[in-house]
Amino acid sequence: MLFNTLVDDSQELIELEKIFVPVMHTILLIWNHSEYYNTPARLVVLIREICNAIITQACNYLSGPDIFTFIENEEAAIAAEKLSLILDIIAKFKEAYYEYKSRANDTWNITTNALFVRLDAFAERCQDIQHLTNTIVQFMKLDKIDIGGTKGETLTDSVKQIYKEFLDAVEEFRSVEYNIMDVSKKEFDDDFYEFRLKIKELERRLASILTQGFDDCDTIYGRFKLLDSFEGLLNRPIIQDELEKKHITLLESYKQDLKTV
Repeated sequence: MLFNTLVDDSQELIELEKIFVPVMHTILLIWNHSEYYNTPARLVVLIREICNAIITQACNYLSGPDIFTFIENEEAAIAAEKLSLILDIIAKFKEAYYEYKSRANDTWNITTNALFVRLDAFAERCQDIQHLTNTIVQFMKLDKIDIGGTKGETLTDSVKQIYKEFLDAVEEFRSVEYNIMDVSKKEFDDDFYEFRLKIKELERRLASILTQGFDDCDTIYGRFKLLDSFEGLLNRPIIQDELEKKHITLLESYKQDLKTV
């Protein structure tokens, strides 16, 4: 009955969390009292079937085409939220498993890899796609950036070019002919790697533009306004590394303003 609920297509993904503890409790009872089903091999089969059911329900909740539709509609943030829920559900199931493993007094002597190899691979895929959607949310802000200062027009044009190349990279990734949520599609790894390489190069160029814009500003207000316009992108590792070099300059400017006041 409980397993039927797990595989029921009408079941809401968020509701699965309520089933995990009863399912694991039932498995523990079987382990403690069954004459034929309390073996590691049988337990592995049961847990793997549950993992497969979770993956199926997650893909019903959010498919690869769904993700690309959200991206096309400039709603990548919604896809990111849905991926967060999927990852949370996976974590809750594993928590329930480990809780009942301890209640079994560690008689479940099975390697984690034997149980969760496919579920962990799926979770890693979800994390990669979440990284993709978060990157899209951040880079979409480039469309509205307008840099001031003497070099403002040139730097703004450079940002627009980066934004165009970013859109091209996203469009190229969207053109893949497989379901990106299908963990069996290993070509995703190469496609995602190529996408990340392009994004890193765009980040380096953005960091250079931000540094030039920072140096071009002669007031602390102008510098803060510049940083504010890049909000959401400032925590990108490459950009963050470049900005750290400017912290001292920003603090010195702030000190000078305080002295003037």
